[in-house]
Amino acid sequence: MPDDATPIALRPTANPLVTGPILPTLMRLSLPNMAAMIAAALVAIAETIYVGFLGTAALAGMALVFPMIMLQQMMSAGAIGGGISSAIARALGHGDIVRARSLAVHAVVIGLLLGLGITLLFLVLGPAIYGLLGGRDDALGEALAYSNVAFLGATAIWLTNTFASIIRAGGNMRVPSATLLVASAVQVVLGGGLGLGLGPLPRLGMAGVALGQIVAFIGATLYLWWFLTSGRARVPLDFRGVWLNREHFGDILKVGALACISSFQTVLTILILTRLVAEFGTEALAGYGIGTRLEFLLIPITFAIGVACVPMVGMAVGAGNIARARRISWTAGTLAAVIMGAIGLAGALAPGLWASLFTQDPAVLASAATYLRWAGPAYGFFGLGLCLYFCAQGAGKVLGPVLAGTLRLAVVAAGGWHLASIEAETWTLFALVSVAMVVYGVATALAIRGSKWGAA
Repeated sequence: MPDDATPIALRPTANPLVTGPILPTLMRLSLPNMAAMIAAALVAIAETIYVGFLGTAALAGMALVFPMIMLQQMMSAGAIGGGISSAIARALGHGDIVRARSLAVHAVVIGLLLGLGITLLFLVLGPAIYGLLGGRDDALGEALAYSNVAFLGATAIWLTNTFASIIRAGGNMRVPSATLLVASAVQVVLGGGLGLGLGPLPRLGMAGVALGQIVAFIGATLYLWWFLTSGRARVPLDFRGVWLNREHFGDILKVGALACISSFQTVLTILILTRLVAEFGTEALAGYGIGTRLEFLLIPITFAIGVACVPMVGMAVGAGNIARARRISWTAGTLAAVIMGAIGLAGALAPGLWASLFTQDPAVLASAATYLRWAGPAYGFFGLGLCLYFCAQGAGKVLGPVLAGTLRLAVVAAGGWHLASIEAETWTLFALVSVAMVVYGVATALAIRGSKWGAA
């Protein structure tokens, strides 16, 4: 794009993200994200299926590594990625293309350093981390076989999500989503082929499964790099004339670094709940796993809406239109709550339709049904809280939603400990999950309502 045309393209009056109707714009931006997020969830399911062919030890090893893989994805795409999109979108809303371009360069530096840091962390401390999670003997060996390869290529994942966040900040959701869709397809085919030795490919076991992921994300990184440097992106990536400075790093990290706490809280909540449910027996744990699998498929819907909100809210805040930023937030939050709530209510009313897809064991079906009857009606509150969290990222004010996540974690930890100490029935723990979701949604909404947006 010619330099003399840039100011015109960036004027708020010419920007549909700042002036367009909220709900149609939100839906237009959300749908491509939704396809990419659901594809990523299906990749996790596909990997679990073909890791199962490698044996019980491989499945146990994957269970140890998966929370760390999920944490990395949440941090790189949701937390730091949200901070990147927020900072750049606010600059674009203010009409400051020079700052937006500089922030993009700073974002790449952050993504590169964090990717290298994650690699070093897990190559050095991987055995200790997985041992702390309970990894022993063959399961630990399989976990390390996957982890050492997967995290060796962590930089590719961080850079892919960094580049995608830069592009999304300008309102382009289609290019990142299409790229991630292709990467998901490559990961499934290549990871399965290398892991199981299909056709002419060697059988590399867990290392092959991880290698498929890395090759897919290296390809995604290279394509998005080309897109950003080819002049096609609204915020082109150009290192010329950009000097690194603390203020620009701070603008990204004041949102992204704080949001990382939320990612840790989410994973820790899952680990605590899994450990607590395990105390109630194998059938209870299996039923809980089936119930939460529905949540894992629904979260991408809320995530997709939330990611679309970041540039919309960010540009509105940057343009000084705080009233519009709040309308976007409440519209998006309501949309996510209605969708998640409707599906959760259907799961609560007819839990067998979902649970019977995975098992016919009466005890497991009963446990899954109990979980869905308690947790399902609270899905709407969880969707509301998660979506508003992304809106707060767009505004650059995430402390309130992070504290709401802390409150949810505290409810689960303290309540779970109490229920375990009195040897309560299984349904009480599932009811606690529901209460924690409601607390999270209400607390996040109150935090958004009470926070001051637009202040430095």
